[in-house]
Amino acid sequence: MSPEPDFKYKQCLIIRNDIRMTCGKKCAQLAHAAVGAYEKTDKITRKKWFDEGMKKVTLKAGSLRELYELKSIAEAAGIATSLITDAGMTEIPPGTVTALGLGPAPSEDLDRITGDLSLL
Repeated sequence: MSPEPDFKYKQCLIIRNDIRMTCGKKCAQLAHAAVGAYEKTDKITRKKWFDEGMKKVTLKAGSLRELYELKSIAEAAGIATSLITDAGMTEIPPGTVTALGLGPAPSEDLDRITGDLSLL
């Protein structure tokens, strides 16, 4: 078995766990968060992340407040963020904040912000 690669960069995708959504809906919201945060990340960081395999981690936040706190901490650290607000076409009311994308950014920086969150 080959050793696990050492990823220096990753992207963290965080879904609200206090909203009832199907698995497919959660996946779509996280995909929106991934694209949104990627687009706001500088080109050099995006290339480094892309070249090493585009590591992503999906996590759960317990509330809207927690999502906003994570967003504020990440922005203060200079990490790109993307907060997703649903259009309300399917499962949840329009304007519901569902997910947050962080990075790509250095893994150690994201770990300091999201290290206490549970995996999805």
